[in-house]
Amino acid sequence: MAQVYISLGTNIDRDFYLNQGLNALAKNFGTLTLSSLFESEAVGFIGSAFYNLVIGLSTNKSVQQVATILREIEFANGRSQQAKKFSSRTLDLDLLLYDQLILEQPAQIPRDEITKNAFVLWPLAEIAPQLMHPILKKNYQQLWQEYDKSCQQLRKVPLTWSP
Repeated sequence: MAQVYISLGTNIDRDFYLNQGLNALAKNFGTLTLSSLFESEAVGFIGSAFYNLVIGLSTNKSVQQVATILREIEFANGRSQQAKKFSSRTLDLDLLLYDQLILEQPAQIPRDEITKNAFVLWPLAEIAPQLMHPILKKNYQQLWQEYDKSCQQLRKVPLTWSP
């Protein structure tokens, strides 16, 4: 079984699409480990605040199958195939880690956002603090401790989803 970590973000009808995304992930992968839910300002564009969290799961599916399922869930929840990188999202699911693989295709793994965005690193450090980054060879708790927290403000918000 591969250990997989996925980031989920939404800034359009946030409660609805957060629940839709988590329900679809649970349906496809079973038991999910969830970080706290965070609210953050949009990064890279002007838009509504996002909800973000990180999900951990175990799967027998290949990295390609996981990437395909994530895209299918996004498209089933209103994501446009022409969506710009920095734009509002009904649902954004990014494959962050798949075991200790280092890949560029079908997705960049480990995803470079892990060390660039507080809304990815903090929740990942919360649910996988001792896991080592496959390139940097530091664990996520250490990476979060070293992160410049003044550049992005996050606040925890209540998570109401239940499987």
